Amino acid sequence: MDHVILISQVIMSLALILVFVRIVRGPSLPDRVVALELFSTTIVGLVAVYTIKTGVASFLDAAIVIALMGFLASIGFARFLERGGPRDD
Repeated sequence: MDHVILISQVIMSLALILVFVRIVRGPSLPDRVVALELFSTTIVGLVAVYTIKTGVASFLDAAIVIALMGFLASIGFARFLERGGPRDD
């Protein structure tokens, strides 16, 4: 069981690095917004795996808060773009 948790943490950490590169180098603002959503989703996954590893259920509350903040950030960016904010695509 510990090997599966370690492998999943390593894979998600690599995904975080790749998503961060997409956030920095993204060719357009919508690409960066999608990458930011994926970043928060991957963080939620890491917190969930850590919760399974430690057995402390209160970490799931933190994961829910992170997921809600990522969702609200995506809604905010979408609204900003809908209202004619700066676009570079």
